[in-house]
Amino acid sequence: MQSYQLFIALSQAAEIQIGRLGLFKFPKGTYVYTGSAKRNIDERIARHLSKDKNLHWHIDYLLAYEQTKIIKVIKSGLKECVLNAGVKGGIIVKGFGSSDCKEGCKSHLIFLEGTLGKATDIID
Repeated sequence: MQSYQLFIALSQAAEIQIGRLGLFKFPKGTYVYTGSAKRNIDERIARHLSKDKNLHWHIDYLLAYEQTKIIKVIKSGLKECVLNAGVKGGIIVKGFGSSDCKEGCKSHLIFLEGTLGKATDIID
């Protein structure tokens, strides 16, 4: 299993429907999404980079919003939850990308900072 992180810039605050999780307010700023792939990690990342796809995973809904842009991708040999635990910031959506998490991660999408304040201002 390989893991990866997508660094995502949201150029303006937005309300975005994230599948069945609901409608959430996302502050303008930078986010880090941590994911994994059992195989074909490059294909998984290419899928995330594509705008032409069916919305399946939580991250698909965020990336489908026209004001989001992936600004950096990092691949890692660390386990997904270990990699995610190294990111310090705020949680906007509990359970985002972590519904199958066995390590107790609250979310695999972390808000770093934005124009509405520091990430530590919004941690629940």
